[in-house]
Amino acid sequence: MKVSNRLVLLLAICSSTLFAQQNIENYLSKNKQIQFTYDYEKNDAQFSLLRDSWISPLMLSYSYTKSDPLGDEQTNQVGALQLNQPIFQSGGIYFGIKYAKALKQYSDFMVDMAKKQTLKEALSLLLQIKKVDYNIKRQKLQIANAQIDLEQKKEQYLHGQLASGVLDQAIIEQNRLIQQLYNTQTSKEKLITNFKTLSDVSYEKIPIPSLKLVSKEEFLSHNLALKIAYADIKKNNYNKYTTVAKYLPRINLVAGYNWTKTKIPVNGKTQTSESNYYNYGINISLPININTFVDIEQSHLTYLKAKAKAQEEKIKAKALFEEVMQNLANIQKKKELSQRNIELYLGLLKDTKELKKSGYKTQYDVELMQNSVDISKLDIQIYEIEKQLELLTLYGVYLDEI
Repeated sequence: MKVSNRLVLLLAICSSTLFAQQNIENYLSKNKQIQFTYDYEKNDAQFSLLRDSWISPLMLSYSYTKSDPLGDEQTNQVGALQLNQPIFQSGGIYFGIKYAKALKQYSDFMVDMAKKQTLKEALSLLLQIKKVDYNIKRQKLQIANAQIDLEQKKEQYLHGQLASGVLDQAIIEQNRLIQQLYNTQTSKEKLITNFKTLSDVSYEKIPIPSLKLVSKEEFLSHNLALKIAYADIKKNNYNKYTTVAKYLPRINLVAGYNWTKTKIPVNGKTQTSESNYYNYGINISLPININTFVDIEQSHLTYLKAKAKAQEEKIKAKALFEEVMQNLANIQKKKELSQRNIELYLGLLKDTKELKKSGYKTQYDVELMQNSVDISKLDIQIYEIEKQLELLTLYGVYLDEI
C-alpha cells in the first residue's frame, strides 16, 4: 500500500516512542494494576519452582511401633534420612533450566500483552468520550442550522412562497437531528460507565493521550505479538531437548543415614539394641518406553508449529502497520478537505456580512455561515481523535522498553 508523502515525512521525523506522555499506567485503576503485579509475581514463583524442580528433596522418615508376638510387649524405632539426587540427565538438567527461563519470558510477555490491551481499551474509551463531546457540539450546531432553515421556510410558507410538504421535511429533519443528539448523549454515558470500570480517574480530569508514529522497523522490533511468538519458539525448542533427555541415560547420587532402636523383654528384663549406619553410591538408569519416539516427534512438531506461527504473526504485524498508515493518510485527506471548507466558509461569511449591511442577506444567513465554519473546525478536531485511535491500534501491541 502507498501512503502520502506528508505521512512519509512525518514518519521520518517522528519520535521513537509511541506514547509521548509519562505514567501511562495511571490511566488504569489501582485494582487493575495490582492484578497485573500479582500475575508477574506468579510468573516469578512458577519460574523458581520449575528451575529447581531437578533438585530432589531430602526424605526424612521415622516410625515407632509396639508389638507383642510372644506375649511380651516390645518396641521398635526406625529413623532414616535418604537422598536420591539426579546429577546427570544427558542435558536434561541444563535444558530444563533453560526451558524454565524461556517459559518465564513467554509468560511475562503474555502479561505484558494483557496489560497493554487493557490500557488500550481504557485509552480508546477516553478518546471516544472526547470524540463524542466534539460530535455533540457539532450536532448542536447542525440543530441550530436546522432551526434557522426551519424559520426561513416558515416565513416563506406564510408568505405563500413554499409548499407545506417542504416545510414538513424541514421539521422532520430538525427532529431527526435532535433524536440523533439524544442517541449520542446516551452512547457517551455508556462509554463513561465502561471507562469507570478500568480507571479510578475522572475522564474530565485525566489528560488526553498523545500518540506519535514510529517507523515500521521500530514497530516490528517492539511488537508484543512477535515477541510472544519468538519466546514460544525458544520455549518449545528447549522443551524439545528436555523431552529427548527424558529417554537418555541418567545418573543419580543415592545416599542415606539409617538408625534403629529396639527394646525386647527377655527373662523379665528389657534388652535394648541400637544401631546406625550410612550408605551412598550412584544409580545409573535408562528408561525404555514404547512411546519414546512419538513423544519426541510430538515435541518437535510443536516447535515447528511455533516457528510457522511466528512467520504468520510477522505478516499480520506488517499488514496492521500498513493498514494504519493507509487509514492515517485518509484521515489526513479529510482534515485537508475540512481546512479548505473552513477557508471557503470564512470567505462566504465575510461576503455575507457585507451583503447583510446592504440588506441582501439576513442575520440568519450570517449565523448559518458562522455555524458552518465552526462545524468544519470541529471536524478537524474529530479527525485528530480518529488519528489517535488509529495510532492506539499500534500501541496495543507495542512494548515500551524505557
